Amino acid sequence: MSYTLKSRHFHRHIIVALFVLLVGILPAAAQDAPCIPPPCPMDAPCPTTPPGGCVIVEPIQPGVFTNPEWLKIDYHRVNVSIQNQIATTSVSMEFRNEGNGLAEGTFMFPLPGGASVDQLTMTVNGVEIEAKILAADEARNIYNEIVRQYRDPALLEYVGDSAIQANVFPIPPGESRKIDIQYSQVLTVDNGLLHYVYPLKITNLLSQNPVQEMSIRLEVDSNDPISNVYSPSHPIALGREGDNKFTVGYESAGSIPADDFSLYYGLSTQTINANLLTYRESANEDGFFMLLVQPPLSLASSEAIAKDVIIVLDQSGSMFGDKWDQARNAAEYVLKQLNPADRFNVVLFSTGMRLFSNNMESTDQAQAAIDWVRGQEAVGGTDINLALTSAYEMADDERPTTVLFLTDGLATEGETDTADILENLNNAARPNIRVFSFGVGDDVDTTLLDSIVRDQHGAGTYVRPTERIDEEVASLYNKISAPVLTNVTLETGGLNTSDVYPTTPLPDLFAGTQLTLVGRYRGDASNISFTLKGQVNGEEQTFVYSGLNFAPQAGGESYIARLWATRRIGDLLNTIRLNGENKELVDSVVALSVRYGIITPYTSFLITEEDILSQAGRDRAEAAFEQEAQTLASSNTGEAAVSAADASADLANAAAAPAQQPIMATQGAPVGGVGGTTDTDGYFAEPEVNPIQSVGGKTFLLQNGVWTDTAFQPDTMQTQKVTFLSDEYFALLDGNPALAPFFAVGDQVIVVVDGIAYEVIASVQ
Repeated sequence: MSYTLKSRHFHRHIIVALFVLLVGILPAAAQDAPCIPPPCPMDAPCPTTPPGGCVIVEPIQPGVFTNPEWLKIDYHRVNVSIQNQIATTSVSMEFRNEGNGLAEGTFMFPLPGGASVDQLTMTVNGVEIEAKILAADEARNIYNEIVRQYRDPALLEYVGDSAIQANVFPIPPGESRKIDIQYSQVLTVDNGLLHYVYPLKITNLLSQNPVQEMSIRLEVDSNDPISNVYSPSHPIALGREGDNKFTVGYESAGSIPADDFSLYYGLSTQTINANLLTYRESANEDGFFMLLVQPPLSLASSEAIAKDVIIVLDQSGSMFGDKWDQARNAAEYVLKQLNPADRFNVVLFSTGMRLFSNNMESTDQAQAAIDWVRGQEAVGGTDINLALTSAYEMADDERPTTVLFLTDGLATEGETDTADILENLNNAARPNIRVFSFGVGDDVDTTLLDSIVRDQHGAGTYVRPTERIDEEVASLYNKISAPVLTNVTLETGGLNTSDVYPTTPLPDLFAGTQLTLVGRYRGDASNISFTLKGQVNGEEQTFVYSGLNFAPQAGGESYIARLWATRRIGDLLNTIRLNGENKELVDSVVALSVRYGIITPYTSFLITEEDILSQAGRDRAEAAFEQEAQTLASSNTGEAAVSAADASADLANAAAAPAQQPIMATQGAPVGGVGGTTDTDGYFAEPEVNPIQSVGGKTFLLQNGVWTDTAFQPDTMQTQKVTFLSDEYFALLDGNPALAPFFAVGDQVIVVVDGIAYEVIASVQ
């Protein structure tokens, strides 16, 4: 018989994939009457009448005791080698039995959807064992039986996937076993992109404990040059080794995976490459698109667009000490990184301002400027208006101009009113100027800094008290030091698009960086051409991307919708901060946060509203957020204002939607494991509930024990009910497999698909 495991879902006794059926785990004094949760302490036998409400039941099979917290994963290591579209995945995992009984059983590992495995080896502690690949239908039958037997739908999300199956080892108490798996698959090219997926979150379904060590390393070696590299699921470290090779890495410790690992990479076809991904929930709704734009990885210094760089440093007395030393180091770094055709100047400002030169200088004067800055000390007030208007006036209309502006305080000299400073700067601005600001500390005017970079199409960075100025400046300058295309525009070939982020005008393109655009589209669109235009040293350049297809029906990559919502919320929050709140903006933020599960520091209260999906609940949420928005709009300096500016910028520029933590428990019954506490008798208490999760582009909120799709409108919709685990339940899944990942959320679910609200209701046990 099988050892049962609790998954990340609520009240689950389930054998899950990747899963081990651990049998014969036998506490010394409970062989005839095992108990059901709360689990008994691991360092003592299960008592006949355990404290904490542990219920004595008939054993599932004589000699079987269910204690899922005994199984721990010491490490989970994945190494992937992709050679010209053939991906070889090597997995190494170590399981430890920390219980007081023997564990043995069957191992199953679901393979990524669409994977065509042509080789497979599996070893346990170095000894090769027999393993076989189950076809999707065969694996599905096994999964369905497990769901029926253990009354847990978690495995439904793997329906349609094939699996690896093998009989495995006994694990004596206190010992560990290492499993190694290697399989190969062929990655196909779709719209110029290759996609690799590793089912990482299955780790959650094996053990309720965090994985002590988790790592993924992926190496790609291609005959064709590689353009975009993008992971929507995990923050990755990326190393490029020329045009045809790259390596990515991801590591964590003591973590619980929230998502499968997903990586896209594109094949290069021209100087600036573009790859398209789309998503559409249904044919009746507007779709979403993502366009990945990749300039060359590097340029010879002679090929980079000639630019002017003006460094504007705050020299006021508040900068004295370490901050001034770091600011001078930052200026030195930038001056040493200039390209041969670049020109520069340096502006120091406090009470008044000082210029290194009255003219833009060539790079042979860089060392002289470094020595000049080194000889200056921080003293005086802060005249931001004079410094920036003077820098703007230096700009040559014929050359791209980058202004690096660093300050640690409010304007205290000259013009001090924020609105007047912005008006003066807009009057002095020229279309070829880009401003990149660095706000040092918490005493800066966030409204002023963010308005400047918005108006001058740059970017802003806040250097918090624990961060170094020179490191932040160097990091940003490394990204913008080699312009490839300036004054960028995108024409969408007649496609009806809206709410595209970043907003126009688009940022300039720089060597080694990647531009990710997300937006919405309407209507059927196939064989569309996008045209990217810009300037290189004053000459117009055009790049055409043909044969782009936008899904007319449901399907595609669902994470694109959440990324779009993340960026739109960030943009709306920035608009509230800079322009003041209004009802339309407030309503939009609330609606997007609820629909897509993007919970911000200012909307976290939304998921606590018991009836947030009803109109009454939405009205209360909007009223509550309106108060938050008023505070957001009225605070322009101090720690809270800087944190708000940082948070909004992170959302507006996000490369991926924020991850949601796995569900550890659901209301109603105690579950041991991560996030829980241990009471005085050694029994696990109930951990906190995560009341929100996203699946397949949908967001579910836990309301009164029911996982409810945020697209459900309780005021106007009626549900089509089906009883959990009934014959009708499985028949519905057979007829509509698209429901499987949504039904896998829990044993009570409401989900809206194609306008129909399906409700899974609890069965009588």
